[in-house]
Amino acid sequence: MATLVGVGLLSQSCAETSNDEEPPTPTAETAKPAEANPKEMEVNGEKKASTDGIATLGGGCFWCVEAVLEQIDGIGDVVSGYMGGKTENPTYEEVCKKVGNPGHIEVVQVHYDTEKIDFDTLLEAFWLLHDPTSKDRQGADKGIQYRSIIFYHDDVQKAAAEASIAKKNAEGKFSKDIVTELRPVEKFWIAEEYHQDYFAKNPSNRYCNALVPPKLFKLFNDAKFADKQKK
Repeated sequence: MATLVGVGLLSQSCAETSNDEEPPTPTAETAKPAEANPKEMEVNGEKKASTDGIATLGGGCFWCVEAVLEQIDGIGDVVSGYMGGKTENPTYEEVCKKVGNPGHIEVVQVHYDTEKIDFDTLLEAFWLLHDPTSKDRQGADKGIQYRSIIFYHDDVQKAAAEASIAKKNAEGKFSKDIVTELRPVEKFWIAEEYHQDYFAKNPSNRYCNALVPPKLFKLFNDAKFADKQKK
């Protein structure tokens, strides 16, 4: 019975599911702009000056990507938002349009402590928590907003991402080659407030409960991350 429920649930995308109560109307609030490279970041509750330790990744529904990455030691704020589109102040409703999507992608901007975790290790987590061989689809989530993408902040990140992709493909890590897009970072639009820490705020959400625990299990059962879960 549980399997049948899971299959039925996963036939819906995150845009079609919610907690038992409907979330706030998406058009009631628009995304807010943020600097691509803020001068301050928050790591484990402490603010520190930084011009690095920032990564912007898209790997499907940002609710799930955010919920998983937040559990890794060394990662501070994980902010859900939109990037890559042609319009300003996008709304979730606009981003989720099946026709006429302005090109925005659901991404998370990850602030991390470079003394605890580096960009290469962050990429290893990224490969584990989604399917990088699927361009615009993750499970039932289909559309450009779910694109597998790395928005690199500098040439160092670009080179690291290119090398990581080449290595995974050469190793045959996946059944198909990685199709993750690489693009220079653009203006980051912070998603509506109700999207931030969505799973933490909505622990009974069936969609997240079907996807987040398996991702966490896969991540922290990998040898590279066995000792990197926050206490």
